[in-house]
Amino acid sequence: MIESPLDYSFEDLFIGQKANFLKKIDETLLNDFAKISGDFNPLHMNKEYASTTNFGKRVCHGMLLASFFSQLVGMHLPGKNSLYFSQTLNFRNPCFIDDTITIEGEIIEKKSNMKLITIKTTIHNQTGICLIDGIAKIIIRQ
Repeated sequence: MIESPLDYSFEDLFIGQKANFLKKIDETLLNDFAKISGDFNPLHMNKEYASTTNFGKRVCHGMLLASFFSQLVGMHLPGKNSLYFSQTLNFRNPCFIDDTITIEGEIIEKKSNMKLITIKTTIHNQTGICLIDGIAKIIIRQ
């Protein structure tokens, strides 16, 4: 089943508005992302190799995590009328297989003349550690 995106207009959106959702990181996600991206780095894909690194185990692709910001913007906040303008990314900590992550966005600015919103974007693991943060700029189409 395909989820329907929320349908906020620019006027509906407000500073401080938030949205979030959870994802469980599993082997299938890592393998599928490696196939799509072409990134088969052994840190992500090889258990034996990864065990010899300072992480001690396989690390999830940072860009896999960052790709969930697309779902945040396109489906949740603001949803249907969104068009990504830009996104900054700061990779703070690693994510591992079996982590449950929370993807969150909060509107921190609105520019009426451009129908542009700025969203603080974050991803935390199940213990509250920040894995990625950044700033998204989104044009509201109408």
